[in-house]
Amino acid sequence: MSLIKSISGIRGTIGGRAGEGLNPLDIVKFTAAYATFIRKTTLVNTNKIVVGRDARISGEMVEKIVIGTLMGMGFDVVNIGLATTPTTEIAVTLEKACGGIILTASHNPKQWNALKLLNEKGEFLNAAEGQEVLSIAASEDFVFAGVDDLGKMTENFTYTQRHIDSVLALDLVDTDAIRKADFTVAIDCVNSVGGIAIPALLEALGVKNVIKLNCEPNGHFPHNPEPLPENLTEIADTMKSGKADVGFVVDPDVDRLAIICENGDMFVEEYTLVAVADYVLKHTPGNTVSNLSSSRALRDVTRSYGQQYNASAVGEVNVVTKMKETNAVIGGEGNGGVIYPASHYGRDALVGIALFLTHLAKEGKKVSELRATYPSYSIAKQKIELTPEIDVDALLIAVKDKYSQYEITDIDGVKIDFPDRWVHLRKSNTEPIIRVYSEASTRALAEETAAGVMDVIRKMVKK
Repeated sequence: MSLIKSISGIRGTIGGRAGEGLNPLDIVKFTAAYATFIRKTTLVNTNKIVVGRDARISGEMVEKIVIGTLMGMGFDVVNIGLATTPTTEIAVTLEKACGGIILTASHNPKQWNALKLLNEKGEFLNAAEGQEVLSIAASEDFVFAGVDDLGKMTENFTYTQRHIDSVLALDLVDTDAIRKADFTVAIDCVNSVGGIAIPALLEALGVKNVIKLNCEPNGHFPHNPEPLPENLTEIADTMKSGKADVGFVVDPDVDRLAIICENGDMFVEEYTLVAVADYVLKHTPGNTVSNLSSSRALRDVTRSYGQQYNASAVGEVNVVTKMKETNAVIGGEGNGGVIYPASHYGRDALVGIALFLTHLAKEGKKVSELRATYPSYSIAKQKIELTPEIDVDALLIAVKDKYSQYEITDIDGVKIDFPDRWVHLRKSNTEPIIRVYSEASTRALAEETAAGVMDVIRKMVKK
């Protein structure tokens, strides 16, 4: 059994002893710690906290414990039921709530669940705030409400539709263009809440022909739910049959979007953000942001419009912070996470689908043809396993010095920008390894570049 406590929330496998998995006792402790933190720090005059969940098998159990605990802490709970992560984020602001909890383990397999914690803006807590929640939980420094001060629960299951309405209202979403294009769209919603939200969105956008794969929100994931190529063979085969113009795949909480070309080829998750940014920049000049481990293609496309690209540390909250600092008009992460401030500051596959379909309709190209218009890069992901006694921070400083003749970024590990490729080294927070991400014009070259840096590190370790 696994229980991972991090600044972004708590996640773990269901069952086991207290402290070993995500069980009722730990759910209560961390929910109470979050409620204590919100009570102390909220900037809004409200007593409401929003709770939404994906369709995981354990979702109902976790939901009841979280809601009961929040009521026990004296908060009024708005239960929005089965809802995507971006839907829950939007609900926090529309309810003028002081926070929100999303019950989802994102792309993790079905035995996992998690509590993702939001502030009054419907955005994830930052590192300092997350650490304070962990400290409160560790000390169990919380006080439950007396009988006269218990919170109440109300249910509001309208937020999926309200989320869709907000997407339709975006200036750059053109439902007439999408309707006229008469797309046939295949979708794989991995039997979670995307099976509710995505068909409804497509219908609202004017898409009449939808091929639905795994759209029953029962939590029984038909394949590994992370939308990576090796997990998407079913929809790829559907696309190869020539039955659809485009395929969309989302993860269980619908904040990541993968696109499949009409011929069954992967558009590649990194290029979801690139394509959407291309469309946004064409109509809204401005800056862009992605994290250090995302493709250089976004930088290239941004500069082609004469605009500025900026990189952030890895993590959605870091991307959002950099986007606000630079007034970015579009940003996100290379895992298919599109963040469009005109909607809200959160990764949102519904927004991504609507903007991409509008872009596709206006370009009049096949998906594979559109993909071919973007700079072609390939990312490789590897790791170096180390012994626990090795000082990883000192090792990364040594690597930084070794490659000082190149452009170095050290806001999150060490990223070495060679003229035509890059390598990003990040220390794991949970195990003695260095994660190695590299990008070049081909996967072979990316792997070769990473191997060269990894060889340097291994030689340093032996000294």
